[in-house]
Amino acid sequence: MRQSEIFGKAKWISHRNALRSRVLLRSRFNCKGVKKALIRVMGLGVFHCYINGTRVSDELFMPLSTDFESRENFPRDEVLAHRIYVPEYDITSLLKDGENELVIHFGGGWYTYEAYNIRPQYGDAKAIWRIFGEAENGVLDVVSSTEDEVALSYVTDYHFTTHEVQDYTVTTVWEKAVEVEAPDTDYLTSSCPPDRVCEVIVPEKLLEAEEYTLYDIGKNTSALPVVKALGKRGERIRLRFFEELDGELPDERFNHSQRFEIVCDGEEREATPLFTWFAFRYFTVEGNGLPVRAEVVHSDVDRVSSLDSDNEVINWLNETYVNTQLCNMHSGIPSDCPHLERRGYTGDGQLTCHAAMTLLDTMEFYKKWIYDIYDCQDRVSGHVQYTAPYTYAGGGPGGWGCAIIEVPYQYWKHYGDTSVLFDGYDGMLRYFDYLEEHSEMGLVVSDKEGAWCLGEWCAQEHIILPAPFVNNYFYVKCLDRMCEIARVVGRDSDIPLFEKRRLERTNALVKAYFNSWDGNFLGCRQGANAFAVDIGIGDERTFDNMVSYYKALGRFDTGIFATDIVSRLLFERGEGQLALDLITASATSSFDGMRRAGATTLWEYWPESFDDRSHNHPMFGAVVSCFYDYLLGIKQKKGSVGYTELVISPVFVDGISRLSGEAHGTKVSYVKDGDVVKATVIVPEKASAFFRYGDMDISLSSGKNCIELKLK
Repeated sequence: MRQSEIFGKAKWISHRNALRSRVLLRSRFNCKGVKKALIRVMGLGVFHCYINGTRVSDELFMPLSTDFESRENFPRDEVLAHRIYVPEYDITSLLKDGENELVIHFGGGWYTYEAYNIRPQYGDAKAIWRIFGEAENGVLDVVSSTEDEVALSYVTDYHFTTHEVQDYTVTTVWEKAVEVEAPDTDYLTSSCPPDRVCEVIVPEKLLEAEEYTLYDIGKNTSALPVVKALGKRGERIRLRFFEELDGELPDERFNHSQRFEIVCDGEEREATPLFTWFAFRYFTVEGNGLPVRAEVVHSDVDRVSSLDSDNEVINWLNETYVNTQLCNMHSGIPSDCPHLERRGYTGDGQLTCHAAMTLLDTMEFYKKWIYDIYDCQDRVSGHVQYTAPYTYAGGGPGGWGCAIIEVPYQYWKHYGDTSVLFDGYDGMLRYFDYLEEHSEMGLVVSDKEGAWCLGEWCAQEHIILPAPFVNNYFYVKCLDRMCEIARVVGRDSDIPLFEKRRLERTNALVKAYFNSWDGNFLGCRQGANAFAVDIGIGDERTFDNMVSYYKALGRFDTGIFATDIVSRLLFERGEGQLALDLITASATSSFDGMRRAGATTLWEYWPESFDDRSHNHPMFGAVVSCFYDYLLGIKQKKGSVGYTELVISPVFVDGISRLSGEAHGTKVSYVKDGDVVKATVIVPEKASAFFRYGDMDISLSSGKNCIELKLK
């Protein structure tokens, strides 16, 4: 929709000095006998809206982040589309007869974000609003105009990813608003879940030092600190946030420049950040401020899974992944980290989407993000950005760009919704043409000029796998996905081309990287054989060599992609015991190494890696989907979608004697006593299912099913 369709005669307005500022807006209007009133309101970037002093909603960090509008000389690509999702709230109960006051506090967020000499990313702070409905005297329709008043905010210093400063000594000077240019964009609605306060934690005091007091909230998370300001006028309170301690003291390496400051005016008040969140477990307070609580904030998605076992590493990894994934869901974006970058990296996003869709109710969340990916594709070249919405970032032409196929594919498989396939199909084809144009000798060897061209990422040691090897893997994998997708959208005639390209690409991989004398790809290191086996190349030795290699090594040596691929292949091909042994390995450089170090979120790098940066990245958590797909054994019948036709086939391994869990509405539990297993499966209504073990298939009915079997 265009602006006039959704906002009527409303004007975009701001302060005459709104350059990258936060702005207060107020408007007074009269009404009587209101029967129904709605408000459509937008502040760019983040906004808070009040009617007669009451927030109109508990939603935070609105609007949802999108590619809001075109940007001058940024990005260099010609992106396909721009959109803004407009929130609408029922404010009937907030209005009174007579004069009413509307206040909007707006600015910040991705819209005015400044980084990499981009100032600002989209534009300066601006707002628009419309109140409409039915009143005693007929139609109610009030809109923003230059009759509204504006003032510069008491949020005087700010950066979306690092800090916010609130100065309560600032004198509010109201003046008439000025009309500003409207974004050239589409105005839409979305049912993507917004951010909300999802948990409240009371901080525990750990240490009172001379310069600060140190607090702990018990886990690493994304949160809003709430502090009682008790200082005299002009006194400053400063909070700094940390992921880790160094002994008993805050570890400066994991502060990531995060701080929240308050300049007091002498009045006691509770203060909290308005335009950013912080990611931390520990924080310090300098000055006369008393922490009241930490409000955990992220996209308001429900958890639809559970897992409990007698293996503490499995339990820890499951819960830690959930916590990490939630920390990285804000404003409709699945991010890489909730502090340093906060970007919707397509690499991280496609890697973890299956796990996230399995464990969380993410249907509307990922539908929104899929269209972010589509919107940001270069309409000329077909290039798919490394982040969606597009913010300057690095990545590669396989593990990142192929998200334009993988995320919609997984969405369709999970939820049965084909609309994303129809809407994205032509863009998927354009991306394949882009990969062809950036290939030599059948290998994807380059990406956009001047940009990165990554393959694998974040192994313990420096990556040795050539990027073209990994990028071709993703291309081949997506060619296979597209054969399925083409049948769904009625484009079967495209399949022969996909099959032809697949053969060319796999032949090129074998020619360039396969050692015929020992059956390995690239020495079997960092999961090289797993990449190959997963797309059906190599020979009978290739998988066996991978098994022998990891049995001898006893831990992962892989980066973010191969860790998931190795785990899945081992489960799929009868080596579930080795998969579990790797996932639960006790080496320092392992998941258990993170656990023993006290981690409550997953790290960007393995412990003892060549680098150590963020301790809140979901990437390695992709393996958690194996707990549900294989250990619980909740899978779909081949060719089905939406988890309505189920195959329950648990993988029984040493190290787990008791396991129970739920995913996709199905509950599985079992107890193993020697070679006897007693299992219970609860099948949801309207789903068909059977239990498979070895050559045995047992039909299951809706409701509770009890099974006893003897292990082979």
